[in-house]
Order: sequence, then structure tokens, then C-alpha cells
Amino acid sequence: MLEERRGVLGDPVPTTSPYAALAAATQIASHHDETTPHVPYGIRLAAAWGWRIIVIAGAGFGVLWLLGYFSEITIPIAVAILVTALVRPAVDRVVNLHVHRGLATLLVMILGLGAVVGMLTLVGQQVSTQFDDLWTKVVDGLEEIQDWARNGPLGLSDAQLNTWIDRATESIEEWGSSGTGVVDRVTEVGTTVTHFFAGFFIVLFATYFFLYQGGRIWDWVVRLFPRNARESVDTSGRIAWASLTSFVRATVLVALVDAIGIAVVAWLLGVPLVLAIATLVFLGAFIPIVGAFVSGLVAVLVALVDQGPWVALFMLAGVIAVQQVEAHILQPFLMGHLVQLHPLAIILAIGAGLTVAGIVGALIAVPLAACINAVVRHLSARAEAAQAASAGEPPPVAAT
Repeated sequence: MLEERRGVLGDPVPTTSPYAALAAATQIASHHDETTPHVPYGIRLAAAWGWRIIVIAGAGFGVLWLLGYFSEITIPIAVAILVTALVRPAVDRVVNLHVHRGLATLLVMILGLGAVVGMLTLVGQQVSTQFDDLWTKVVDGLEEIQDWARNGPLGLSDAQLNTWIDRATESIEEWGSSGTGVVDRVTEVGTTVTHFFAGFFIVLFATYFFLYQGGRIWDWVVRLFPRNARESVDTSGRIAWASLTSFVRATVLVALVDAIGIAVVAWLLGVPLVLAIATLVFLGAFIPIVGAFVSGLVAVLVALVDQGPWVALFMLAGVIAVQQVEAHILQPFLMGHLVQLHPLAIILAIGAGLTVAGIVGALIAVPLAACINAVVRHLSARAEAAQAASAGEPPPVAAT
């Protein structure tokens, strides 16, 4: 007679049969799973969050990789979207004068290109007329440095100075003397120029069609989503577009203030190339927080070459003063009120954009963060309104 013992569930289990022992182990395990958890709740919660975060991060990495792989297309499209957000109000005003939208778009784009070309032409003329004087002063400054190295505390001899100059010249010549290096550099320059012109024409055509048929293009994008999600996608897209338009307008105002302020300081100090400096600062200010300051350092360098160290110090003080006005008055009012984006979020977005895509990434990161912030706030408000409606409560008031 087989020996028996009581299982966990009270059933007799023969101890001498391997199949009976396996059945008893299975019953014990199932009963243990139902009554006593093997893994603490915190670990299971962390694991549930962990694999979801890994999936989201993998999807994000895949999207970034695709955008980088097709950067010759995605970057011009992003620039075209920013230009469209800036220029669309002008097109709408022309359309209100009973002009066909295609013709209005064409007129506004031609006027805009003409303004940009005219500004660059004026800058080029100013640089060409004053470049010789600046170059002469640069040469004089180098000679003064050599005199200081001879007669100053360093006490260098002419032979030592000539040796260092010869070594620097040889290094420059070796850097460009190799035939393969020259061919590679010429090829890289040609490829870069080709990509620039290709991207420029993509920006032109994309901007034209975004301005002319932007509504139809957006409707087509919305129809790509499932039917029950189209309303949320449509409203989120329109909220993101409004946020992007506010960001572009605020950025243009900040860039104008930076350019005018630094140009006025340079004009008062008698620094040359005022128009070129203003243009450079205006373009650099589209990179928030750091762009205008870095481009303003060019004005300090020009002041140092043309007027000397004291004027350069005054120029640096003027650049810092303009930046303080921007940081403490314009940025909190415009970016905080119109875009509703915290300065810390702007700095983090710039850092992430620089890491992912360099200068272009820094240019695109902040408007992208502004759009994501607006969409998240919009969807959260919709969810709260839906919950309040299902509970029979009045809808929550949107935060301003």
C-alpha cells in the first residue's frame, strides 16, 4: 500500500509516485501564487513602468534616427514650418483684400526674399568698404603684440618669434598640403554647398504650399489617424500651431530688441560694421538664451580690433546690459505669457537640441517643446472636462 500525505489543498497525495509528486508541487505552487506574492508590489510596479519606459525610449530613439537619417528633408521642412508660422498672418491680410491665396502667397514670398536679399546686400557692401581698414588694424595689432613680446616681460628675441611664426606657418601648410586632404575638403565643401541649395529650394517650395494649401495638407494628415482619434489630433494640432505662432512672434520681437540695442551701443562707441553686427545679432537671437550673446561677442571683437581694449570693455558691458533686459523683461513676459514655457525648460530644450542635432537642433528644440507643452495642457484639460462631465460636475476652468 502506497504511503499518503495530505497536500496543501487537503487531497491525499501518494509520495512514491513521481507523477503524484509533480501534481502536488503544481498544486502547492498555484496555491502559493494565489495567497503569497513572490515579488513585492513596489518591484512589480517599477517593472511595469520600466518596460513601458524602455518601449517609449526605443520608439523615440527610432523617430530621432529616422529624422536624422532624412535630415536633408526634415530640417528644411522644420525651417519651412517656422517661416510659415511667421509669414502666414501677412498672407491672410492680403487674402482679405480679395486676392487669390496662391497669388497672395507668391507676392508675400517675393517681398520677403527681396527684403532678405536687400539686407544681405547692404551688409556685404558695408563689410567690403570697411574690411580693408579692419585688416590694416589687425595687422597693426599683431605688430604691437610682437613688440610687446620683445620689449615686455617675456623678453623674447626676434629669432624665437620668427621660429614660432615659421612653425605656425608650417603647421598650416601641412594641414592643407596633402593631396588627399585637399580633395576630401573640396569634396566636402561641394557636398555641403549642394545640400544647402537643395535644402533652400525645399524650404521655398514647402513654405509656398504650407501657406497656400496648409489647411488641406493638415486635413490629409488628420485622416491618417483612426476615426475615433481624429478630433483629438485635429484640436491638438491647432493648439500646437497657435503656440508655435506665438513663439515665432515672440522670438522675432526679442531678436529685434537685441539687434537694435547692440547696434545702438556699437554706433555710440564708434564701432564699425554696425549694420552687419545688427544683422548677425538678429539671426543669432533665434537661438534662445545664448544666441544673441554669442553673436554680440563679434561686436566686442570688432571693437577690440578697431578701437582698443577699453572700447571693447564698454561694448561688452553694453551687450551684457541688453541681455539683462532681454532675460529679465522680455523673456519672462513674452515667453512666459504668450508661450507659457518656463526658462528652465527652454535651457534644457536647448541642451537637448544641441546634443541631438547641433545648432539646428537648438533652433528647433524650443518651438518643439512649446508645441508639446501646449498639446499636453490641452489634452489634460480635455480629460479633466470629460471626467467632470461623467461625474456630473461643472467643467474645470482652464488655467491662464
